[in-house]
Amino acid sequence: MGGAVADVDTLHIAMYPWYAMGHLTPFLHISNKLAERGHRVSFFLPTKTQSKLNSNNLHPNLITFIPVVVPHVDGLPPGAETTADVPHSLHSLIMTAMDLTQPEIEASLRQLKPHIVFFDFAYWVPALARSLGIKSIHYCIISPVTIGYLLSPSRNNISDVDLYESSLMHPPPGFPAAAIKLHSNEARRLALVANIEYGKGITFYERQNIALSDCDALAFRACREIEGSYCDYLETQFRKPVLVSGSVVPVAPRDGLEERWVKWLGGFEANSVVYCAFGSECILSLDQFRELVMGLELTGLPFLAALKLPIGTDTIEAALPEGFEERVGGRGVVHGQWVQQQLILEHPSVGCFVTHCGSGSLMESLVNKCQVVLLPHIGDQILNARMMGGDLKVGVEVEKGGDGLFTRESVCKAVKMVMDEDSEIGREVKANHKKWRDFFLTEGIESSYIQNFVHGLQDLVQSSGSPQLNSNVNE
Repeated sequence: MGGAVADVDTLHIAMYPWYAMGHLTPFLHISNKLAERGHRVSFFLPTKTQSKLNSNNLHPNLITFIPVVVPHVDGLPPGAETTADVPHSLHSLIMTAMDLTQPEIEASLRQLKPHIVFFDFAYWVPALARSLGIKSIHYCIISPVTIGYLLSPSRNNISDVDLYESSLMHPPPGFPAAAIKLHSNEARRLALVANIEYGKGITFYERQNIALSDCDALAFRACREIEGSYCDYLETQFRKPVLVSGSVVPVAPRDGLEERWVKWLGGFEANSVVYCAFGSECILSLDQFRELVMGLELTGLPFLAALKLPIGTDTIEAALPEGFEERVGGRGVVHGQWVQQQLILEHPSVGCFVTHCGSGSLMESLVNKCQVVLLPHIGDQILNARMMGGDLKVGVEVEKGGDGLFTRESVCKAVKMVMDEDSEIGREVKANHKKWRDFFLTEGIESSYIQNFVHGLQDLVQSSGSPQLNSNVNE
């Protein structure tokens, strides 16, 4: 669904996402959708990171990568640019470095004169953009349900860890879904995260609160059919427009699935393989890594697990439980490198997806036929899992103990539950999954969402006195 739309004026949009691949990539996905319709994008990103994203730029004639020199910050390894370059404990220093790019970004925006700048963690962008007559949009790669539950202005006790923890056990006042709640261990971890320093002299919550409060509009990679009530709640809470771009599922890789996976998956019956993956930055402890793979083993089903090396290990082989490879033989593979997830999910042999509940992975799961097992770890993943398992009932969440840990038995139980079409739960999640898959694959739905999103952007610009829209992208 594409091609430039001739009957609307052309936007020039700048993008400045947080320096993490899980943020840079979704920003590029929405850039591709906008460029399909003839809009021009100036995409700021760290210098060395450009090579990692070049192949995903589907419209290089309209999407221009603008390399940003990331200043060195004491404590960071030389040359570190993104969160992928450092352990989690140093992410705050990457944030400090990004904040130090403000003069460079200001000079570029002054020269480029875009109509709008999309951002997320760089909380200083709205004030900077406003001084230049540019509109700012907080493009959230996490869900409206998460922002509404955790960061609603009606929660006024976030600076007190204990009060915030106790309040997180329940939704904020006026929140649409009273059924979505957090367990005590989850609330405690989130309260602590909100109050850690994230960048020099600012907490994670303060950063998010300023970004959400100061921008001209919020935007989400979401659909109103699923999260409309949460979008309405956010509009009321933050008193500004909330735009949704639809699912923005990226185009599948053009080069096809690697031959090794074509051959391996081809050796199993349709809908029989369990695929497990936890994204690019989710790293398990060694104990939880072993519980997970032994849980997959317990199912008796063939499985492919694409997982990062667990904490404190050097190789996947060394991390595996004793005797594991001999027991599973050829029916189980644990792979420590990146895989072509979209193409694997599309393979007819894959019948179940065990996911960490990142927004992108969940959307990819909904447009495929495999059943979904929800195993969230941090932050927005937990709220996503509650919405998918509780509100929409399209998957089953793995049970955890009071310590927040899962067991091999709980993993096996959840997989067998969604794979059992004779059980009430199995039939329910399959029927609900099919309903939403049919919706997302309805002809024209994505195009309609993107077009409405563009109209929302244009309305924002035209009502503000920002630079006049051009009818020619090359002007």
